[in-house]
Amino acid sequence: MFAIRTENDLGIGDTDGVRQMVDWCARHGLSVLQVLPINETGPDNSPYNAISALAIDPTTIATTPAALPGLSAEDFQRLAGNVKPDGPVNYRQVKARKRALLEAAFPKATVPAAFLQSHRWLEDYTLYRALLDENDGNDNWESWPAEQQSPATVPAALKEKLAERRRFYAFVQWAAYRQWTALKQYAGRRGVWLMGDIPFGVSRYSADVWAHRALFDLEWSGGAPPEPFFKVDEFIQKWGQNWGIPLYHWPAMRRRKFDWWRTRVGNVAKVFHLFRVDHVLGFYRIYAFPWTPNRNAEFLPLSRAEAAQRTGGRLPGFRPFPDDTPEHCAANRAQGERLLRMVCAAAGRTQVVAEDLGCVPPYVPESLAALRIPGFKIPHFLRDHAGNFVDGATYPALSVATPATHDHDPIAKLWRELNARHDHAELQRWMRFCGADHRPPPSEFTDEVHELILRGVMASNSWLAMFMITDLFGREDRFNVPGTTGAGNWTARLHLPVREFDRDPVLQRKMARFRQLLADTHRQPCHAA
Repeated sequence: MFAIRTENDLGIGDTDGVRQMVDWCARHGLSVLQVLPINETGPDNSPYNAISALAIDPTTIATTPAALPGLSAEDFQRLAGNVKPDGPVNYRQVKARKRALLEAAFPKATVPAAFLQSHRWLEDYTLYRALLDENDGNDNWESWPAEQQSPATVPAALKEKLAERRRFYAFVQWAAYRQWTALKQYAGRRGVWLMGDIPFGVSRYSADVWAHRALFDLEWSGGAPPEPFFKVDEFIQKWGQNWGIPLYHWPAMRRRKFDWWRTRVGNVAKVFHLFRVDHVLGFYRIYAFPWTPNRNAEFLPLSRAEAAQRTGGRLPGFRPFPDDTPEHCAANRAQGERLLRMVCAAAGRTQVVAEDLGCVPPYVPESLAALRIPGFKIPHFLRDHAGNFVDGATYPALSVATPATHDHDPIAKLWRELNARHDHAELQRWMRFCGADHRPPPSEFTDEVHELILRGVMASNSWLAMFMITDLFGREDRFNVPGTTGAGNWTARLHLPVREFDRDPVLQRKMARFRQLLADTHRQPCHAA
């Protein structure tokens, strides 16, 4: 979302930009447009560390008089000005500008009672959001005054004081859902599916954990196992990725008939035709740490024995069970299937897609196939006994083929780095996957190489073939580097406004070839609903 540029945006992508992207997709035979999670982000601006798993981020709202009820042309001109932002997203500036425009519109707009009745989660969320303002934007609710650390203990007098702020935040969510539901309908009419993203976990400091403490296990932090080849971070190499997300208390969730999860999935289904479940492996078992990320530096130099001494004998590992015995594997599989059936039931007609990448036990692909949930197929992650890429023609039809996700290097950068390392064997594997192993791999990422890789993925047997926009355009831009918190994450924007895509000679040539590839590989557009 944040990366989309339009001629009139305020420094970040919004629903007007998505609408332009839908039109562009429709013109070029692209029938699925996927975005990262759109939930409201916290201080680190990560879409995977939102302060609410139910609320939409206000920055996604198109804050123009034509799009936002109650906003006058005079207020827009006064508060937005003639801003022509270039470069990466400046979140502090963008959030302040959007907030001012929403506050200007609020007094003149009326939130329908039906919206409030169908979004009962707003009662807790708006109280949390108003308290966040009271605490100067500090989302660590565990550091708030004791009476503010739970909705049940907030004094009535304070609630009354915050009543107007709460009405404002309900208005913001109404404006967001109003635009997104209209956008889903518009995309459907244009024959384009909108695809969302649900992260497996939620932020420890979210409105959800604050309001529903009993549903979360705060003693453990979810993450991913060690990656010896992940050279960016020594801690990840040794201990793994500590995301800091609390684990779910599944028995408590079950006693409440998974009402929170059903609301979460239902909210996504309101605005998307299909959605990806990020880290679906977490439903089966989650790698967890007995400490929060702020203590990572403390544990980095310790041995496992020394770490256990500081945690009462607890060490990082998979929960509820490691995949070390047939019985544990069976138990993990059974849990994952129970939970994913619940997700699919809550999604209704909205298609669920599983991001099943990482340390994948053998039972997960079998389980997803039994549940009729497509998983991801990334060529260089799927190899035969000789180390060659698995033939795309053998991919299961119920899958999504893609050369990379936002967690990986774009193919242009990957190709350049393989050449820099003189890894000709890997380059030749790519050529073989693309059906061009009779030729030596070029030393540059040429238009020919670009087209070969697109063709190889599109010629696979997968139901969907999808590409990051950077891979579609053959660019090296990155939106984030996993396991890091650098200032550059989640800030990069597209190099051109959407309406200039079709005026750029380079993109004109690439998209003409892409449309030919659609015909050559018999990729037919989906039919959005």
